[in-house]
Amino acid sequence: MESMSIRSKLAEDLITKRYRKTIWKNFISALKQYRLIEENDRIGVCVSGGKDSFLMAKCMQLLQRHSDFPFELRFLAMDPGYSAENRRMITDTAEELDIPLEMFDARILSIAQGASSPCHICAAMRRGHLYKEAQKHGCNKIALGHHFDDVCETVLLSMLYGGEFKTMMPRLSSANYAGMQLIRPLYHVREKHIIAWRNACAITTATCSCNVTQRIDGGKRKEVKRLLAQLAKQNPQVLSNIFASTQAVNLQTVLSYRDGQGEPAFSALDRPHSLDKNT
Repeated sequence: MESMSIRSKLAEDLITKRYRKTIWKNFISALKQYRLIEENDRIGVCVSGGKDSFLMAKCMQLLQRHSDFPFELRFLAMDPGYSAENRRMITDTAEELDIPLEMFDARILSIAQGASSPCHICAAMRRGHLYKEAQKHGCNKIALGHHFDDVCETVLLSMLYGGEFKTMMPRLSSANYAGMQLIRPLYHVREKHIIAWRNACAITTATCSCNVTQRIDGGKRKEVKRLLAQLAKQNPQVLSNIFASTQAVNLQTVLSYRDGQGEPAFSALDRPHSLDKNT
């Protein structure tokens, strides 16, 4: 194995030592619980340039080095329309961390920012381009850097602004790209620990370049993030409880549910149930 850079070694030591309990063990627990990586997988690790994707990339490198079974990694970075400065910052940080980025271009930001729902359009376009690029490299999975807090925020966003109860799934099969799956290896890792890792590494990471998230209010996701932070001051278990709710849905206590996207809703009132005996 080639010698590692000083920054890369520091990043890995922090993951396996200082943040072993809060990052590494939670990373491994998600992989095992949701069966995210299997033998002979070829995974496109999607590096956006943010703190989450850089941490995920380092965790995946560590895992590959010590895994009991073989799998391959390709580190894919999409430029959706960054400035030259932002692009250079991402490639420089990747080089510091010994992450062999494969950068490709996609015209996304200029299109999404003119849409009525820019964040939704941007996310959908990004995912499509990442699937296509991963398939070019023979990958059967793409890995995204969404973390525990993202999962909880999505639940609340869906309820408050989407009128439905749903969350990010740790593993998804693509409906449009045959044989492809999406995985989220940081599913159990808290954002505050990712921030602590980044600060301890002293690396420069990117934030979203979209005009929507750079506004003063920061868009709906930041609004929900602020709300959860405020609630957590009164009850530190707020996020854990939201996450737990996604695993404890009781169909006897909801009005209706769907089995999939676009499917008709089933009324829970029409299901056989045993509530009457409790009255």
